Amino acid sequence: MTQPSVFRGTAVLLALLAPHQAFAASLSPIAMFTAADGVVQGVMALMLLGSVATWAILILKLRELARAMRSHGQALRKFETARNLAEAAQADLALAPMAAAALHSAHHEIALSENGLHDLDGLKERIAMRLQRLELAAARQMSRGIGILATIGSVGPFVGLFGTVWGIMHSFVGLADAKSASLQAVAPGIAEALLATALGLVAAIPATAAYNYFSRALGGWKLLTGDLSCTVLQLVSREASLGLLNHRPHLRAAV
Repeated sequence: MTQPSVFRGTAVLLALLAPHQAFAASLSPIAMFTAADGVVQGVMALMLLGSVATWAILILKLRELARAMRSHGQALRKFETARNLAEAAQADLALAPMAAAALHSAHHEIALSENGLHDLDGLKERIAMRLQRLELAAARQMSRGIGILATIGSVGPFVGLFGTVWGIMHSFVGLADAKSASLQAVAPGIAEALLATALGLVAAIPATAAYNYFSRALGGWKLLTGDLSCTVLQLVSREASLGLLNHRPHLRAAV
């Protein structure tokens, strides 16, 4: 075969493949997004935003929860080895704000109850209520953003499905206007519609998995927080049993 014949054969082959290459290029994700209907574009953008929000919350909450679990564990070990509130107050709790707040609340309530230390049961009850309020406030703080994951996980597939239904309707309307039943006339619109569902699943699946994980992890964190509060109450009860609450210069300094 001569060289001109090879060139002519290559040119013919490229000419035959050109329409198919153009058709395949029109089915790329970026091309489908730019060619989609405005409603479908809005759904896709919303799902992409939901996916970004999911991963941002996941990363931030993982770091926050790991830091809180580590600080709670360190503070709990220090409180367990302390013989009284004075030794617990001397521990370095700069990286354990929840533990420091619990200890400060106990000190503050003892200082406020200076004239009623004979009612030790009432004192321990008031300290327990203060610690419970601290636990609830910390739980609210730690739970921030978790509800967004639940919303994305439950609503995302349905929003994507809405984009799919709308895109298919728009595709069939375009097919009727074109008066052509070829695959190239209807495939791009259907592909755009299905991309909306795919993006909905991309946003919803990680959000649901992250929500389930944090629901279990927060349960463990709450147990550790409750254990920390119980340790503070144990120190208060020990000092009360030994009659040390009437001699507490360290408490006045800590308040």
